[in-house]
Amino acid sequence: MGWTKQFFSSSIGRKFAMALSALFLIIFLLQHFAINVTSTFSEDIFNELSHFMGTNPLVQFLLQPILIFGVVFHFVMGFILEIKNRNSREVKYAINKGSANSSWMSRNMIWSGLFILFFLGFHFYDFWIPEMNYKYVQFKPEDPDRYYEEVVHMFANPIRVVIYVLSFVFLSLHLLHGFQSSFQSIGARHDKYTPAIRKLGKIYALAVPAGFIFIAIYHYLNLL
Repeated sequence: MGWTKQFFSSSIGRKFAMALSALFLIIFLLQHFAINVTSTFSEDIFNELSHFMGTNPLVQFLLQPILIFGVVFHFVMGFILEIKNRNSREVKYAINKGSANSSWMSRNMIWSGLFILFFLGFHFYDFWIPEMNYKYVQFKPEDPDRYYEEVVHMFANPIRVVIYVLSFVFLSLHLLHGFQSSFQSIGARHDKYTPAIRKLGKIYALAVPAGFIFIAIYHYLNLL
């Protein structure tokens, strides 16, 4: 336990742990998008994939708790790092002209993170809690064809669509810095492949959130 405490008490250790949790969530987000985007072109495929994810014991009782832990860990560690960074600064950004040394995204990760945290709370309330209630409180018989209709019903509300769109805009801003920063924090830094990582990060940060925005708007417009 001594080395664990020492690891998390050091700035490098906290950044490394933060980066690992970020990369884990980046992989999950891509997988989540890959499933959700099928709802825009095949109701049957979306229902089949969602049913598998929603009933597979490995997913439900192992991967899902790991995911929840990863989300909580990432945000808690992010707040800790932000507090530590603020306390360690001898000169404020306004005096030190931080804008000349860092991007807007890197200086405002805490704010984009807070908006994403709000969205996750909303998404849990909107989707995860009803799902847990359906399965483990009401014990309704599993309907493998219910998932598509639930998604369509969700995006029938324009207020919900606006919240989703804004949330993924903030996620894109968060990822524009966070993606390449995560690789840098785990030591993946070299003249040969750092430019490729930055380019991949920009593509991911723009394409994946834009894909989620497309899903929300598609289903809303499809109901008009």
